Amino acid sequence: MRLVLTLIFLLMISLMLVATVAEMPTFGDIENPTNNEVPQRYIEGAVEETGAVNVIASIIIDYRAFDTLGEATVLFVAIAAAMATLKGH
Repeated sequence: MRLVLTLIFLLMISLMLVATVAEMPTFGDIENPTNNEVPQRYIEGAVEETGAVNVIASIIIDYRAFDTLGEATVLFVAIAAAMATLKGH
């Protein structure tokens, strides 16, 4: 019974992933909003919206701050887990 439930769960996850990938725009498509709207807004409004002099710094610090914080947190937790595992042996 446990094997059947596991297989059903994996099948459901697989179907959701396939449906998600099927809905994604074609890579490199000129009509993709990632290729035209997002970078254009960052370039045009970075200095006025953030007050930063450097556009790259404003994107990393202001626009992507939560993403950067999340990446740093994941890295810290991974290092802490590895250290705890190694210290236990």
